[in-house]
Amino acid sequence: MRTIIVNVAAVTMNEKREIHDPGFVMFEDDMITAAGPMEELPEEAGFPDTKQIDGRGGILMPGMVNLHTHMGMIPFRGLGDDCKDRLRVFLLPMEQKAVDEELVYLSTRYAAGEMLLSGVTTVLDMYYYEEEAARGMDEMGMRGFAGQTIMEEGACDFTDPQEALQYGERLIKKYESHPRISACVAPHGTNTCSRELLQKAYLLDSSFGVPFTLHTAEMDYEMDYFREEYGMTPVQYLDSIGVMGQETLAAHCIHLDQKDISLLKDRKARVAHCIGSNTKAAKGVAPVSSMAASGITVGLGTDGPASGNTLDMFTQMKLFADFHKNETRNRSAFPAETIVAMATIEGAKALGLDHKTGSLEPGKQADLVLVETDSPNMFPVYDPYSALVYSAGPSNVETVYVAGECLVRDKKLLKADMKKIREELSDKMKKTEFVSYMKRYGK
Repeated sequence: MRTIIVNVAAVTMNEKREIHDPGFVMFEDDMITAAGPMEELPEEAGFPDTKQIDGRGGILMPGMVNLHTHMGMIPFRGLGDDCKDRLRVFLLPMEQKAVDEELVYLSTRYAAGEMLLSGVTTVLDMYYYEEEAARGMDEMGMRGFAGQTIMEEGACDFTDPQEALQYGERLIKKYESHPRISACVAPHGTNTCSRELLQKAYLLDSSFGVPFTLHTAEMDYEMDYFREEYGMTPVQYLDSIGVMGQETLAAHCIHLDQKDISLLKDRKARVAHCIGSNTKAAKGVAPVSSMAASGITVGLGTDGPASGNTLDMFTQMKLFADFHKNETRNRSAFPAETIVAMATIEGAKALGLDHKTGSLEPGKQADLVLVETDSPNMFPVYDPYSALVYSAGPSNVETVYVAGECLVRDKKLLKADMKKIREELSDKMKKTEFVSYMKRYGK
């Protein structure tokens, strides 16, 4: 089926960063076939078998990419937000008590719906029982990676990390030829996995050409551990054991020195920057300006809903602008165009998917987001990049396509009922120890 969206400001995010305003984007089935200014509208636009959609002056952009999150954590959102030791007091005990396959599946569907409604079309998830997460993402129509978490001491799904590794390998093979869903093995962190486990995971992921992702240089105690045990930083340690390469997607990277940045650059590693969760937890602001100056690919992630609370890229873009301009004391630092790129094409590059998604160009998948400009907060629009970063929010997302399939129209999901998804997840939460634990410890 051929579809053309007209009368939009088409923010292409191609190499030239072209904006066609007013412009159009045309796609056939799952593939973009043309994009340009309205005066170059192809003759196919008038064919009887072409569906024409009037964008009414909205902003048409590539689907956004969430590089780091934990979709199974929806039930823990808002739990212990202001607690100093939230991880140990709330999250880890709750995961052991409440998380099972069904909870992950239902939570993933909810998270996918929330992200699609906010214009996120691609995600890298990192959690437990990831076969259920992959199933949930697939059913919702998203594009994404299901990252099976492995930990040395075991987790809520596997007490033996070797079993988790084998499970992850089976999952990678299961989705190897899927058009939208892939899988990977995702070690929990630099200091929660042994050298051997990290090496095995890296070998597995790199052999299949999928991301090797883990929490890196995020925690103060993590930095202390590697300094005291090895006289190194976490990044230097990863490099010393041979797991720093182009497949490496390091999440957070808050505490980096110049040697770390040079290593990331030389090894062609990528970084998932989670400004919302990092600053909420008072962990610090990652040196993205230095990483960008070195040519490191940096994209944006929300972190889990229990850490950053929101799962949309608009929040991350706005926080990124505010914190990094303040950090550098430079209002001109990181122009809006650069920030939109981090939420789209740079995120796609970080996942090795930039040949498929991240920009509106012929030959790429039709992952499209139409942001309406009729709402009060979206007038006037002088610069579409600026409007997306500083004015727009999830509520302005009107239409979303993934691989040419319309998943959101008129700000509502088409493949699923969000109210029903919420009810099913809520019912599941009531059947677990979650509610009793929350009543006992929740604040």
